[in-house]
Amino acid sequence: MLDELRKPFFVIALVLLLLAVSTEVGGGLAVSGSFAGNICNQLPDDDDIRDECDPDEANRLKEDVPGLGIAYLGLIDGILLFTVGLMAASLLLPDSFHGRVQGIVTLIFAILLLLASLGLVFLALGKLLLMVGLFLSVPFGTIAYFAAFASFPRGAAAGVLSGIMLLKIGFIVCLLLAQQRFLQNKGLVLLILTSLLGNLIVSLLHGFVPGFLVSITDALAAIILAILAIIWLIVLFIGAIPAIIKAIA
Repeated sequence: MLDELRKPFFVIALVLLLLAVSTEVGGGLAVSGSFAGNICNQLPDDDDIRDECDPDEANRLKEDVPGLGIAYLGLIDGILLFTVGLMAASLLLPDSFHGRVQGIVTLIFAILLLLASLGLVFLALGKLLLMVGLFLSVPFGTIAYFAAFASFPRGAAAGVLSGIMLLKIGFIVCLLLAQQRFLQNKGLVLLILTSLLGNLIVSLLHGFVPGFLVSITDALAAIILAILAIIWLIVLFIGAIPAIIKAIA
């Protein structure tokens, strides 16, 4: 398949995917950082509620907030980038050498990212439980929730997600222009579909609830994405074992 590859389109596809992953990591941080100013002033216009809001405590809680859903997209797309990167490596490395190291590199990558993904699941779960616990702890916990989490920048997140989706569409188009036979690679196609599904999950969970609950559904989206990444990493781990055995034999 790679012998008939239109290399310029393949390189462009790889760059677009790299930009998507970079945007997911940086975009998640940017969304988190867009909570600005004295967030007690963003509470409902009720003097009693605002009097109970401690700006220092609210801003401390705010540091634990979101952008998780966008950032966690990088887990799935990181796996996709690694997979396409291995294909690119086969263009630069001798077949014999690439065949021997591919399984080992895949195994190491799968183990490291699997451990990281498990940790990120518990991180997102902890933040989700914190937000739900605060929201349900009327009145003071609810006040703290509104101060720290209710002003999630849904519009900024939607803009970042749209940009990521455009990059992914560009990646897919360039990949097909490089070689239509990529469609015969069922694993790659399923991974790309999972990547697109991840975008859809985050967009839906950001969009179907009132604005003050988006921080909660954003953390829920992050957990779902991390679980999907874990499933794919297990698949990579299992698939790498026969390649390692073949290389050693």
